[in-house]
Amino acid sequence: MAGQKKLLRALAGEKQDVPPIWMMRQAGRYLPEYRATRAQAGDFLSLCYNPDLAAEVTLQPIRRYGFDAAILFADILLVPQALGADLWFVTGEGPRLSTITTEADFAKLGPASDIHETLTPIYETVRILSRELPAETTLIGFAGAPWTVATYMVAGRGTPDQGPAHALREENTALFEALLARITEATIDYLSKQIEAGAEVVKIFDSWAGSLKGEAFQKYALEPCRQITQALKERHPGIPVIGFPREAGENYVGFAEATGVDCVALDNSVDPEWAAANVQVDRCVQGNLASRHMVTGGQDLVEDTRRIVQAFRNGPHIFNLGHGITPDADPDNVQLMIDTVRNG
Repeated sequence: MAGQKKLLRALAGEKQDVPPIWMMRQAGRYLPEYRATRAQAGDFLSLCYNPDLAAEVTLQPIRRYGFDAAILFADILLVPQALGADLWFVTGEGPRLSTITTEADFAKLGPASDIHETLTPIYETVRILSRELPAETTLIGFAGAPWTVATYMVAGRGTPDQGPAHALREENTALFEALLARITEATIDYLSKQIEAGAEVVKIFDSWAGSLKGEAFQKYALEPCRQITQALKERHPGIPVIGFPREAGENYVGFAEATGVDCVALDNSVDPEWAAANVQVDRCVQGNLASRHMVTGGQDLVEDTRRIVQAFRNGPHIFNLGHGITPDADPDNVQLMIDTVRNG
């Protein structure tokens, strides 16, 4: 039964002696088998849009490590592409997008209802995974949060401080909020289709939430997450949602209650004991080992892993990293982390 899956039990609020475990970016460049499949696909976007190969790289870390969950292999910038933005990747530098900085730019975007023609291969990947994954493994779908996606759409690339998006929201609030609303609507439809295709959980990645302060955090990080979560739960009663407002700091407190998410993913800038006392009291938390441990390994990895398991032992917890695993990680260190979580 699906209810017996360890990850779903944690999301339902169950405390477990051994927490379920998966890793952000667990399908990725640190694995030689991923690099081989990526080469076969030709480039990153071709891999995302090839259901058989995208399913294959999603399954690779499950075969190798036996994680309790698999997360769909895709990218948060597929939604802006499906809305009509140009998207390409520059080797060694990352994504590039056509920019949305004027009303004329915004007018070129299509309606949210038009995204599915582009994103159909992603739903097919989900269907393949729902058939191919082991019975005990939970399938996670995902999307970028509207604020984070908007930062890329405004700047045309990742930026250190999300300055272009902050400037637009202050200088042309109406345009910025129209863009955010379009992304929010598209994200609801996108995640809904993933759920229909077989995703058992969905996660909302707000990688740049930490650059929003005060009222801006409430308005542009918390509120869109609440809208998405509410809409998904109305369409798909019982679907669990994980929210990840990265580097939210004090704004992690009460985030689950305010948005309706079933679990809050924590970055590694917050102390696990503090998070247990202030965030886990509401519901499940996920996290929050520093990704650098997957590179450096050793006793520090073991001790920090044990500390996190110990800190969250009195409530529902999903063990994960505080951010995505990096390409220079050692696969053996991933195994050491898993062994430490499962065997103490």
